[in-house]
Amino acid sequence: MTRRGWALFLAMGVIWGVPYAMIRIAVEDLDPIVVAFGRTLIGGLLLLPIALYRDALTPVLRRWRPLLLYTLVEITGPWFLIGYAETTLNSSTVGLLIAAVPLIAVVIVTRLGHDRFDARRVTGLLVGFAGVAALVGLDIDLRNPAAIGAIGLTTIGYAVGPIIINRALADLPPLGVVTGSLLLAAALYAPLAGWLWPSHITADSAWSVLGLAVICTAVAFLFFFALISEVGPARATVITYINPAVAILLGVTALDEPLTAGMAIGFPLVILGSILGTARSRAEPAPEDPPVPTAAAPLPER
Repeated sequence: MTRRGWALFLAMGVIWGVPYAMIRIAVEDLDPIVVAFGRTLIGGLLLLPIALYRDALTPVLRRWRPLLLYTLVEITGPWFLIGYAETTLNSSTVGLLIAAVPLIAVVIVTRLGHDRFDARRVTGLLVGFAGVAALVGLDIDLRNPAAIGAIGLTTIGYAVGPIIINRALADLPPLGVVTGSLLLAAALYAPLAGWLWPSHITADSAWSVLGLAVICTAVAFLFFFALISEVGPARATVITYINPAVAILLGVTALDEPLTAGMAIGFPLVILGSILGTARSRAEPAPEDPPVPTAAAPLPER
């Protein structure tokens, strides 16, 4: 990988590890719907001029049905559910639970016949799920199963989203897909966001939503497209393994969240399991080959 590739890789690992802390701050004063609406609307409007200049939206809008489905499972649902979960769970825990997305994805694509299990992947799945179990069992108050369920649905949505992209949207401009999905998500959020809009927005919440929109959405996607061009789609998605470390670091240092036993045990198991569970078998094409349906991490955020 070139220096530029490493720089983009590290930048993306940090950028997409930051949202959990920002969401945690924002939902202290704002409803999760309002946070998600602000993020999607501002992010989409920032990308819109670039997408229009490149004529990237027109072909995407012609395929609005799969775009709508992708938006629901990858943005609209998850970004609300993450905000809801962070009203009770700390940002470090949420970041670690979502690190299980590649494990969910490898099961789905294998069941669809696009991939196959080998001994290494089975081991990875078992190790990764053991890490999630350690995290949930040691750290999370099980008297609030709704928050855990919200993150569970989020991981499924994040796992299904790339499959929709691969099957129905892969031949379209990525910038157009992202811009269209963000603006569509904002339109879906708008009615409830207007109803739930607060009479007063604190500076911390406002800056958090702005940071989510500008840094973790608009800038992040531009960096991600550059990273894909530099190293290819398969290698680019490995940033998923860095995000939880950033989420934990920010949660502990910036939000005074505890570094718990569950995190200490669960984090390395989830990461090791994800690496093993999503590793290519010897029979699969190399990362430089044309992309095929994989259990790679989803495009957005987190």
